[in-house]
Amino acid sequence: MNIRDKQILAIALPSIVSNITVPLLGLIDVTIVGHLGSAAYIGAIAVGGMLFNIMYWLFAFLRMGTSGMVSQAYGSRNLAETVRLLIRAVTIALAVSAFIICLQIPLRDTALLLISPTKEVSGLAMSYFNICIWGAPAVLSLYVLTGWFIGMQNSRIPMVVTIVQNIANILASILFVYAAGMKVEGVALGTLVAQYFGLLTAVGLWIKHYGRLQKRAPLKLINFKDKNERRALCRFFNLNRDIFLRTLCLVAVTLFFTSAGASQGDTILAVNALLMQLFTLYSYVMDGFAVAGEALVGKAVGANNTVLYSSSVHHLFIWGAIMAAMFTIVYAAGGTSFLGLLTNEPSVISASSTYLPWAQLIPVCGMAAFIWDGIFIGTTATRQMLISMFSATVVFFITYSTFYHSLANHGLWISFLCYLATRGIVQTALYRSSRLFVQRRKEC
Repeated sequence: MNIRDKQILAIALPSIVSNITVPLLGLIDVTIVGHLGSAAYIGAIAVGGMLFNIMYWLFAFLRMGTSGMVSQAYGSRNLAETVRLLIRAVTIALAVSAFIICLQIPLRDTALLLISPTKEVSGLAMSYFNICIWGAPAVLSLYVLTGWFIGMQNSRIPMVVTIVQNIANILASILFVYAAGMKVEGVALGTLVAQYFGLLTAVGLWIKHYGRLQKRAPLKLINFKDKNERRALCRFFNLNRDIFLRTLCLVAVTLFFTSAGASQGDTILAVNALLMQLFTLYSYVMDGFAVAGEALVGKAVGANNTVLYSSSVHHLFIWGAIMAAMFTIVYAAGGTSFLGLLTNEPSVISASSTYLPWAQLIPVCGMAAFIWDGIFIGTTATRQMLISMFSATVVFFITYSTFYHSLANHGLWISFLCYLATRGIVQTALYRSSRLFVQRRKEC
């Protein structure tokens, strides 16, 4: 294993661990409320959790945009700029948080109206939402800090923060539910406490490991009268606007996939939900390598190091191919057994076997998209990311409208695989035609 592989794994593995711990937290929350004596509690946690997942998902640009720009500043050894980027991003995160909190009532009511849960679940979900919404400043600030740490080539601190936050969530939820006698509100308070505990942990680790950087660029409010500062903010907004629009496309495909499955009945809905767990598991691993791409490629661009750049891209795709082959083999050999671990409902397992071959193609179809995402973020080529995602979204809906009436759920899965493959194909074409490294180098 050469030095480039070691660099990739040093960043990818902690990110993978962080990704894997997140669903475990949701499982614990469901387990806690699942023993409170009513299915409505589980439904409330599911609905409330989905509302926040979608809402915060839209602001993922705070992490991705920050990591790309910080990694470039780090590569160019402009440590003062890395601090200024942190200040700008946190300022925007807090502004967005204030906006969300001010609009919490219309956001909550509109979301519940669209989901249309039962009256009991709606009331409990509303209670969950009313408490957790106050965690927005912590969540979005943590997005920024996570992106900043990754840009500084350090994915270990985000891993530690995630683990600490999850442990705090479990302990606080158990305390509020079982010791204080609370129900859904107890789980919500546990989540809220953990979010701020995670933020405090991240800030503490920043001070410990990077506090000395304040000597280069003191932490202070943004001076909006400074032309250079306004120019930097403009670039930040331009980059993140593209990522935001890209995320909207991603959310549209994800929600439509779920809705199209639900329209075919409860069994197909359950089947698709189970099979999508194969995609989710694969994405946890590939996201780790995408994060490695963000850090190493951004560093190479900032340092104007063509060797590091080319080598990083080359080795990232080698690891991507290895992961795709490994997951394909595992899913082909043990996919049915894995589904059996998730449910003991014979009808669902039987129906899943019909569509399992499509899910087994996910690693091959999606590998390039994950790797390119990391590379494009590292080069801050967000416009190309938007173009590829928009193209893939159009292909998804065209393919669905073409095949659904004749192939039903098979048509839905074909559309999803075409969507994944199109992202990788378009990104490959854009990479080869636009010479991203040269473009980003001129901008820096």
